[in-house]
Amino acid sequence: MKAQLGGDEGKPKFVLKTPKGTRDYGPKQMAIRERVFSAIISCFKRHGAEVIDTPVFELKETLTGKYGEDSKLIYDLKDQGGELLSLRYDLTVSCHSLMAMNKITNIKRYHIAKVYRRDNPAMTRGRYREFYQCDFDIAGQFDPMIPDAECLKIVHEILSDLQLGDFVIKVILGFSVPWWEAVPWEEVRSEMVGEKGLSPEAADRIGEYVQLHGGLDLIERLLQDPKLSQNKLAKEGLGDMKLLFEYLTLFGITGKISFDLSLARGLDYYTGVIFEAVLLQQENEHVEELVGVGSVAGGGRYDGLVGMFDPKGRKVPCVGVSIGIERIFSILEQRLEASEEKIRTTETQVLVASAQKKLLEERLKLISELWDAGIKAEMLYKKNPKLLNQLQYCEDTGIPLVAIVGEQELKDGVIKLRIVATREEVNIRRESLVEEIRRRTSQP
Repeated sequence: MKAQLGGDEGKPKFVLKTPKGTRDYGPKQMAIRERVFSAIISCFKRHGAEVIDTPVFELKETLTGKYGEDSKLIYDLKDQGGELLSLRYDLTVSCHSLMAMNKITNIKRYHIAKVYRRDNPAMTRGRYREFYQCDFDIAGQFDPMIPDAECLKIVHEILSDLQLGDFVIKVILGFSVPWWEAVPWEEVRSEMVGEKGLSPEAADRIGEYVQLHGGLDLIERLLQDPKLSQNKLAKEGLGDMKLLFEYLTLFGITGKISFDLSLARGLDYYTGVIFEAVLLQQENEHVEELVGVGSVAGGGRYDGLVGMFDPKGRKVPCVGVSIGIERIFSILEQRLEASEEKIRTTETQVLVASAQKKLLEERLKLISELWDAGIKAEMLYKKNPKLLNQLQYCEDTGIPLVAIVGEQELKDGVIKLRIVATREEVNIRRESLVEEIRRRTSQP
């Protein structure tokens, strides 16, 4: 959005626009966004999550050292009050600093809010400098892989509900080296041997499997590998993965899960299982990752994060998932634009209209009754609007019902209710109108 604002002669004109990496959202875009939020929040609540919120800016010290190389993308704020502040980079660190301050050791929470990154935006792919994150986390001392499995089930439920198309959720045990494809294998191998305690032979054997993916079959294959099975760390990790896939089988979602050795998340705080959901496309009977979209959800285990804020370093086991709301929103917006589907931007159930002139007072009385009864209602802001204009407004905005006040209807104690889609009209007793509107607009 750009607009030229004129200035004094000889001075450059000020260009009105949104800052780089941000955008405005009009009613149609917000209608899509609200649908997506509603689906995600319903899922989080269905799984028993509580909601939290935190300040949009943090003490700079709180964020320092939590994001590795990505720390350079943090927005610092000008110091005006004696504290060095930064805009929050994600919601995970904010949540776990809250937990540490309040000595919370057991919580299932969700948090939806804006975060900020001084990144190079790719707005057509849903990558912004200001954007929403939708996070779900389970923290506490629990038996292995049960909360991890629930997080994967949540991703499956949300992506299925939003009907984005076919998808796969890739799962792996985490190493902190980011993005395997971008890092030479020797560096990955060096970390496995030097920091993770794998023998050189075991690391070389993993290198053979880096391009493989599958389910329980691949995990069993790795467990039976004589060289891998000799390493305690590798054996324990693969045992955890086997347990996870057994739980996912009980949840009935293994068809969308892939144990994928080519995946690694880019943040330093992951410590165990990590996962990422990507959309797929079907072309010539070959399924491949949807290019240009990137992941639409990701997360994993990060048991050490709360301990970073605790003076005694006490760890609280945590596993969580973040839904890529901006990417999902971009996909749905582009899809709706292509289909030219009409998007309703309000939830109005009924328009209160008049059939003749001088009925403004009656319209105001009726609409007040409907509002007081919790009915979503509108009326046109004219004293004597033409009936045809009122009906056309409903056609244009998608309002399903019209409650028509007329002179004869007032004498008979009824309201004429018009069903916009079929143009059917029925007389309803005034005292029964609220119930009839509810019945006709209730969701099946």
